[in-house]
Amino acid sequence: MAVEIKSKADIEKMRATCRLAASVLEYIEPFVKPGVTTDELDRLCHDFIVKAGAYPSPLNYKGFPRSICTSVNEVVCHGIPGERALNAGDIINIDVTTTLDGFFGDCSEMFVVGGEATPAAKKLIDVTRESLWLGIAEVGPNKRIGDIGAAIVEFAGKKHGYGVVDAFCGHGIGRQFHMAPQVSHVGRRGNGLRMKPGMTFTIEPMINEGTHECEILSDGWTAITRDGRLSAQVEHTILVTEGGYEVLTMRPGAWRPL
Repeated sequence: MAVEIKSKADIEKMRATCRLAASVLEYIEPFVKPGVTTDELDRLCHDFIVKAGAYPSPLNYKGFPRSICTSVNEVVCHGIPGERALNAGDIINIDVTTTLDGFFGDCSEMFVVGGEATPAAKKLIDVTRESLWLGIAEVGPNKRIGDIGAAIVEFAGKKHGYGVVDAFCGHGIGRQFHMAPQVSHVGRRGNGLRMKPGMTFTIEPMINEGTHECEILSDGWTAITRDGRLSAQVEHTILVTEGGYEVLTMRPGAWRPL
């Protein structure tokens, strides 16, 4: 499948949908507190997106039944919102994708319920965030896609001993939710497609406290760590520019390297 190269007009539409997706994470943060259900978080995000004149992309995508993904503690990704009430100390990834004016924007963030994470959970989240940005730093024209995943696995896997999930990957995004290229988080340096200005894709490492291996629950969507230990994920949509990259889903107050 050919990689979509965006025109200037396309890039402006990508910026708009990505700004909206990022603003959903900014909006929902105050509601992530003990006692709230993941279904309530889904309802709030759904209403926010629809009021902005957009569509929550996950809803009915290949049968997915909700508007966002909520992945709590040992859930790696694709957690389905439901009746589960969050407890103080839980960690949760909220994954948001918006469709606006025919273009998709995709991002996710980790939240600590009640603001108090265990030292182990805090370290896992910190390493996951830093690994994402190390991957982003590898983006640029004529650089290789494989360098992104290599930077992530070198830091999170080899340096810190975490499991870097290889069953799921980042992906091209634009007029479609998922398209070429695939962006592995366990890539090899010097391998893969050469990046070109106008390409847009997600980088979304899933980092596990223990094994990298996952299992899919009977709902057909929810992926959990095989050993039941914690998992964290952070995601941005990235544009390859003439001079390097632009993080399209960056929002005020979001973590980034100093």
